[in-house]
Order: sequence, then structure tokens, then C-alpha cells
Amino acid sequence: MASYSGNNKPSAPPAPDPGEPRVAYPYQPPNPSPYAPIAHSGSFGPGSPPQGYGYYQPPPPTTNVYSSFPLGTHPDVIRSFQMVDRNQNGYIEEKELQEALAWNYQRFSPSTLRLLIFLFRDPRESSSIIGPKEFAAIWSCLGQWRVIFERFDRDRSGKIDAMELRDALYSLGYAVPPSVLQVLISRYDDGSRRPVDLSFDSFIEGGMIVKGLTEKFKEKDTRYTGSATLTYETFMTMIIPFLVAD
Repeated sequence: MASYSGNNKPSAPPAPDPGEPRVAYPYQPPNPSPYAPIAHSGSFGPGSPPQGYGYYQPPPPTTNVYSSFPLGTHPDVIRSFQMVDRNQNGYIEEKELQEALAWNYQRFSPSTLRLLIFLFRDPRESSSIIGPKEFAAIWSCLGQWRVIFERFDRDRSGKIDAMELRDALYSLGYAVPPSVLQVLISRYDDGSRRPVDLSFDSFIEGGMIVKGLTEKFKEKDTRYTGSATLTYETFMTMIIPFLVAD
């Protein structure tokens, strides 16, 4: 049996400061646009790629359009998927996802890619592959999270510290308790005794762990009390996928 208690309940985060962005739902970030690329905040001008985030120009468009993409999907998303789906079977694997995302975001670590596939893939699929619908959802999520990352990367270094991570996760709707945040931060400690800073890749990996486990916990905490009763089997099946992604 496992439970969650304390003042910081993931099911019911505290009321936000008036200056903080509003969160529509405690577990999910807002979703203002249907899979369109997200404009950068800050000083980036129109058509000017940001520095330090591994931005790549998408390849030229292809003539084939995948009908299984959600209605309104931006052409850049479709092109990025098509260019890596070389056998044209409508599915891509981890290596192909890496290549597709590199055109607009950056190269992600294998553990981050595996987490993205695990969280977004169709649960009916037994293998680690994603189709157009799942790819569009990943693209949209990364766009929203990149805007948040850039908002809290105030010195434009391409990294955020522990407090900025806390604020970034809160703005996405995740009120992470300090003790949990410390465990998460320690994952990226290189042993140099310097303060831990997270790159965008590490922010996505750590954030996806928080997002995924919170969603799993929410399934058991149906009354949003911040507590849930779990069997040993349920607990293990909930946690292990996030451990083996490393």
C-alpha cells in the first residue's frame, strides 16, 4: 500500500500567485492550439531561430499526406514525420523519432525518447512505435514545454536551476513537493558539487517523469485528495517503466 500526503498534493496544487500563469487543470498543461508549432517567447524575432536550443529547419514538403494525422496538424509536423518514415508504413521507432525531432527541437537522449514513446504511444501497440497521431501529440507537447523552459531560462543560458524547475513545473500544473523535487534534481547531479542546472533535454526527461507518474497516481486518486491506496503489483507496474527508460 502506498499513499501520498502532505501540504503539496498533486491532485490539488495550492492557489497560484496572481503573477503566475493560470493553469486550467491541475494535471494537464493548457492546450491552446491543435498541433501547431509554438512561437518562441523572449527576443526571438519572426523567422529567427533561437540560439542554444538546437533548432533545425524542417526539410522541404513532400507530396504525400498521411490521412491519420489529426485534422489541422501543421504541415511542418507532417513533413518531419514523412521524412523519417522511409518505409512508409505509418510508424516510426526511437531512432526515427530522434531524427524527426532534431529538425525543430534538438537531439534528445535515449532515455528521454523512450519516456516520450512510453507516455504517448497507443497502449494497444505492444512495440515501442508511434504513429502520426502520437507524433503530433509529442510535437505539440514539446512546443508548449519549450515555451515554458524559455520563460524560466531568464539568463538565456539554455539551462534552468532547481528553483526555476520548480516554478516551470508549477506553471505546467504540477505542484511538486520540495522533497520530491530534490530527488528529481539529484538525478542530474554530476558529482562536481556545483549547483545542478538542467538543459532542455533534462527538463523534458524530468518533466515527463513527473507528468507520467502524476497521471498514473491521478487514476487512483479519483477524488483528488492527494492520497491513494495501491497494491504492490499496481505500484510496481506504475514505477518500473520509468526506471527502465534509463
